[in-house]
Amino acid sequence: MQTEGRIARFVINPEGSVDGLVLDNDTLVRFPPHMGAQVVGSFKVGAPIKVMGMRSAGSDLRAAQLSSPDGSVRLADQPPAQDGDRPAPPPPPATRGAGLVKLAVSGEVARMTTAPRGEPDGVMLRDGTVIKLTPPGAQQFTALLKPGSKVEAQGYGSQNQYGKALQATAFGASGKLRPLYNPQAN
Repeated sequence: MQTEGRIARFVINPEGSVDGLVLDNDTLVRFPPHMGAQVVGSFKVGAPIKVMGMRSAGSDLRAAQLSSPDGSVRLADQPPAQDGDRPAPPPPPATRGAGLVKLAVSGEVARMTTAPRGEPDGVMLRDGTVIKLTPPGAQQFTALLKPGSKVEAQGYGSQNQYGKALQATAFGASGKLRPLYNPQAN
C-alpha cells in the first residue's frame, strides 16, 4: 500500500524515541524506533512525504519505505547494525528505563493504538500524547479507547520536542483513575 501526505506530527514511544508520524490526512504511520533519528533528520513537520508499507491488523500503516515525493530522500527499514551474526545485546537490566520520568496526563482520545497483531494497546490524545497500555490492560477499558472519550493516565515515560508518551500504571475516565498493576494495593 502507498499513501502520501504532509507530516502533521511525529510520535514517540515511552522511551522517547520517534517511532511514528501522523499525516495531515490522519493516517498513523509506524516504523521501528531505530529509524527515528533518520526520519526526523530527513523530514520536518509540514513536509510532504510518500509512504510505502502495509496496513497492520489494526488501522496503522507499517512503513517499509519513506520518501520525498520527488524521490530525493528515500529511507528504508534496515535492521540496526550488528556485530557479525550476533544481535546487539540489550541494555543492562539496571539501566532499562533509567531515563523515564513520572508523568500524569489527561485529554480527549483521538485514536486507539494497536499492537502488531491488531489488539488495542493504548490511545493517542488530541494533543498527540501517547498512552500505552498492555493489550490485557486495554481490554479492561474498551469503552474508553474510542475517539472522543475523556481519559487520564499516570505512568512512566518521556517528553521531548517531538511529543509525550508514557506506559500507564493507572488509567481511566477523567476523575476515575484505576491502578493497572497490583489493583488490590488501593
